[in-house]
Amino acid sequence: MIELDAIKTELLTYVAPLAEVRDSLDLVNKEERAKELEREMQEPTFWDNPDKANAKTRELKSLKDDIEICNRLTAQVNDIQDLIEMANEENDESMVADIQSEYATFKEDFEKIRLATLLSEEYDRNNAILRLNAGAGGTESCDWASMLYRMYTRWAERKGFSVEVLDYLDGDEAGIKSVSFQVNGENAYGYLKGEKGVHRLVRISPFNAQGKRQTSFVSLDVMPEIAEDVDLDISPEDLKIDTYRSSGAGGQHINKTSSAVRITHIPTGVVVACQNERSQFQNKDKAMQMLKAKLLMLKQEAHAEKLSDIRGEIKEIAWGSQIRSYVLQPYTMVKDLRTGEETANASAVLDGNLDKMITAYLKWKSLGGKPAEISDIE
Repeated sequence: MIELDAIKTELLTYVAPLAEVRDSLDLVNKEERAKELEREMQEPTFWDNPDKANAKTRELKSLKDDIEICNRLTAQVNDIQDLIEMANEENDESMVADIQSEYATFKEDFEKIRLATLLSEEYDRNNAILRLNAGAGGTESCDWASMLYRMYTRWAERKGFSVEVLDYLDGDEAGIKSVSFQVNGENAYGYLKGEKGVHRLVRISPFNAQGKRQTSFVSLDVMPEIAEDVDLDISPEDLKIDTYRSSGAGGQHINKTSSAVRITHIPTGVVVACQNERSQFQNKDKAMQMLKAKLLMLKQEAHAEKLSDIRGEIKEIAWGSQIRSYVLQPYTMVKDLRTGEETANASAVLDGNLDKMITAYLKWKSLGGKPAEISDIE
């Protein structure tokens, strides 16, 4: 049967990549580590430190997930091959649909585990902290910031991740001037780190009475949540700490006290803010954690230069600095200007269907991150 012969031939192309995935995930050491953690969990003192115990429990689950899916993929290859042989021997066309379904499931699972091999950097497994800032475009840009905020929260929902708003500033007329929020879930930072940059929108603005096309820009910063104390020497004299009255997302101005905290690191110009905690002390503690994480990212980007010399790569939130363009009129197109990945289904992307863009970036980065030879979208 032609359909099954095609599947059999294509299935053979997965044998070597599957072996590479197993090697990349270092399954032998993971199995040993899993056994070690299981032994530790049997100790009567294991839960004396709940934070460490929970961390080890999560690590064990992650290890077992990798081991299970790799073993399942290997078994699926053998099972599909056996089913094809059986169907051909018995000339049973009724088995074709089931084999095709099994093969489709195998390919989907393989792409998931291959993506996991691309998330191998130090903080990839951590939660992610995102900050959107409206740029050139006025009210239109603030509305664009709210659209992007919805896009990322919808993506997080699809992944089963939770979202926690840390700081929120309404636009003057509509939308959002800025918002900081934390995405909680395994590999959240690894998935979202490539979203950092300027995002450009082209559409007929509902805020333009003349009905003309308008271009607006929003910048997105992404950093990992780093729970442990980061070893960075930050002088109190380098910090400007402001307090202000908190406001709920969407204009729910419900807080009566000036408990929100904004910290500016004067040497680098980095600004972080938090208003979601119950007290000024808790907000300050969270803001300091965010500041340390951001400075650590800058330090890594600057190849461990002295902290006092770090300014990071500062890009104007405007034309010529975008990483991705979203065009809604006169046609629909979302194109990543680094990888060349594009889709005409802009509405799906804005509804949180970002996985293809994210996967394309991770593959592009793993291959050295050379700029795609593409022209920008007009």
